[in-house]
Amino acid sequence: MILSIIIPVLNEAASIAQLLKHLTRLKGQQFEIIVADGGSCDETRDIVSQFTTVKLINSPRGRAKQMNTGAAAASGETLLFMHADTQISANFIELEKVLISLSHHQWGFFKVSLSGQHWMYRVIESMINVRSSMTCIATGDQCIFIVRDIFDSLKGYKDIPLMEDIELTSRLRRHSKPLVISQAVTTSSRRWECKGIVATITLMWCLRFLYFIGVSPKTLAKIY
Repeated sequence: MILSIIIPVLNEAASIAQLLKHLTRLKGQQFEIIVADGGSCDETRDIVSQFTTVKLINSPRGRAKQMNTGAAAASGETLLFMHADTQISANFIELEKVLISLSHHQWGFFKVSLSGQHWMYRVIESMINVRSSMTCIATGDQCIFIVRDIFDSLKGYKDIPLMEDIELTSRLRRHSKPLVISQAVTTSSRRWECKGIVATITLMWCLRFLYFIGVSPKTLAKIY
């Protein structure tokens, strides 16, 4: 079984090299790495091009569009969607678990930890992990993985500017219960560091609430 790792990028020169250095340590024929670029104007494309085993493709801008474009170019029976600022532990045992366990599951995601050292980040990541495990709804930071046939049957990510991950996992959970990998992936806390912890928490909860009461993702994107 081949696992296709799909990474949407837009001006990610600061983080993409570190991620690809980790991922290109994968051995064997069971993995492929696809970077879907949405029109970067920094050094992202040049950096990705240095990794000869990584497939770099062009895509219309927008995370949902880029992930769907990456999926269309993938050859794997399983698709794993990663953000450029997320890291999977170096030994990749968790990715092997994905391949083995998906014989009994159609989709899933990882628990998450945040890169920042402030004690509030431990609270935030715990809340994210409890919430996603209870609701079976995950965000893109958690490296969502899906059996290809299921992804295709659902016609992939909905082309919306925000909440595309929540929208997809809301549909997926109606098909089956997800596999939750307990070993956490680490995602950057730069969003909280830039805008402030309390302000970011407030914004994210407000956006999520507005989405669930029916506010358009286009409107939410403008707020975001």
